[in-house]
Amino acid sequence: MTAETSQTLDRGLRVLKLLADTDHGLTVTELSHKLGVNRTVVYRLLATLEQHALVRRDLGGRARVGLGVLRLGRQVHPLVREAAMPALRSLAEDIGATAHLTLVDGAEALAVAVVEPSWTDYHVAYRAGFRHPLERGAAGKAILAARQRTADEPGYTLTHGELEAGACGAAAPLLGVTGVEGSVGVVMLAEAVPERVGTRVMDAAREVAEALR
Repeated sequence: MTAETSQTLDRGLRVLKLLADTDHGLTVTELSHKLGVNRTVVYRLLATLEQHALVRRDLGGRARVGLGVLRLGRQVHPLVREAAMPALRSLAEDIGATAHLTLVDGAEALAVAVVEPSWTDYHVAYRAGFRHPLERGAAGKAILAARQRTADEPGYTLTHGELEAGACGAAAPLLGVTGVEGSVGVVMLAEAVPERVGTRVMDAAREVAEALR
């Protein structure tokens, strides 16, 4: 550090970099060890970063990068959408259902990209910017499941009627994308999700993850 730099700002930026380098978040104790400062300092840094939505803490107390980081650059969301669109378009056309990319924003799931199929007579209307609790709907539940997922568990989540009566959904989490927590899924008007949809959604999630790396 030099006389011209801010120690607090430097520590805050280091916190963001540390969180961006992990898929599972870090506890206050882990951050304290990595930064070489006491827990009180870490609590203050996290509280300040949380106020600006740059950091969020889950129910277990682990800190993760917040979606506010994306808002720092106006072009980030368009770039994320652009990277995801080919896989979403292919998914929507293949399944004949509305496909979407959803990211975590605090305790909510936020749809940032949506593609509707071109050949169906009817489909579920879903729009970018739609929000819902992480605990409801396939998109949010897939994200939550990924946080506690074990190797022998399914890689996708199915729901029915949780966000709209008569609609069911399938979603798979984005994996291996540093600093981004989200899912790719479809929503359709049906009594149940066809068997092949789960695997197809997982394939699309892998394609989007690769495009974002």
